[in-house]
Amino acid sequence: MGLVPNPDGSVSSALPTTVPSRGAAPSGVTSPGAPSKPGTGSLPGAPSLPGAPKAVDKETTAGILFGIGAYGLWGLLPLYFFVLQPAGAVEIVANRVVWSLIFCALLITVTRAWRVLGAALRNRSMLWTLAAAAGLIAVNWLTYTYGVTTGQAVEASLGYFINPLVSVLLGVFVLKETLRPLQWAAVGIGFIAVGVLTVSYGKLPWIALTLAVSFGLYGFVKKRVGPRADAITSLTVETIVLAPLAAATMIFLAVGGTASLTTHGPGHFWLLLASGVITAVPLVFFGASARRLPMTTIGLLQYFAPVLQFIVALVVFREAMTLDRWIGFGVVWLALLVLTVDMLAATRKSSAAKRLARREARTNT
Repeated sequence: MGLVPNPDGSVSSALPTTVPSRGAAPSGVTSPGAPSKPGTGSLPGAPSLPGAPKAVDKETTAGILFGIGAYGLWGLLPLYFFVLQPAGAVEIVANRVVWSLIFCALLITVTRAWRVLGAALRNRSMLWTLAAAAGLIAVNWLTYTYGVTTGQAVEASLGYFINPLVSVLLGVFVLKETLRPLQWAAVGIGFIAVGVLTVSYGKLPWIALTLAVSFGLYGFVKKRVGPRADAITSLTVETIVLAPLAAATMIFLAVGGTASLTTHGPGHFWLLLASGVITAVPLVFFGASARRLPMTTIGLLQYFAPVLQFIVALVVFREAMTLDRWIGFGVVWLALLVLTVDMLAATRKSSAAKRLARREARTNT
């Protein structure tokens, strides 16, 4: 499907049209045979210094570092929710929406992108699509925050492990895509894993399934927006849609005496306000990574977040993992391994076909 699931809401829309295609020179890299730009320090015909890092290598390294930064922050998000106690899931998400909107407004002011935001708000098709995305990400945030704050962070991490399988199923049933044999095998193994975990938990792992389905649908909806709106513009529109309900929730909690924003000291107050930064910064990092890396690499980096979430749940929160749960997670990881092998094989085959096509084009000319 080309979706890149992220635990915080950025999907295909974070991939602008500036992503370099294979064979195209990335931004800031002079194509072979092209004249040098003044002020770049490169002389026409001058040989490159031995051992000097290539600009492409620098771009790739920067992309990987930005990607690790984005997924690393998302992976450590449970620790942030933990220190926000006694705030509950509803209060945390309400604050996250309101302060994210304010922080995004600051970012848009700094980057002078108000015209882009205005165009998105005037475009009814885009607005309704992002409104639907806002509803889905609200469900996702509430479910994830509830899972972490109620001692079910392991199951929450499972949701993001099985999310790629949900994206594959959406491709079949919604986009009518044809799956390759290994993709069918991965989906079948995934269903077995859900069965094993259902027996292990004594109930359907609804937190994991809700997270996977809500985020899979969110990715599908955001794919319809595509590059017409970048990550920050999309997040701003989504928080604009959710802000009235979030602000009303904050007022309701304050009037009822159950809000913790102003009742647990300045440290807690500023930590809740920081939710805007903590929501937006990984999106910025992800956008910087996606502009520099191919989709295959981004697809592999995405597993970094649930792995970190899983480790935090076991090491920091000391959540229990019985033998049958280990078996269930092992089956999920097997499904992801099969899916990853298929993805790498398909990418290698596509790259070989493109190289052959370019070679034949040069021969014909």
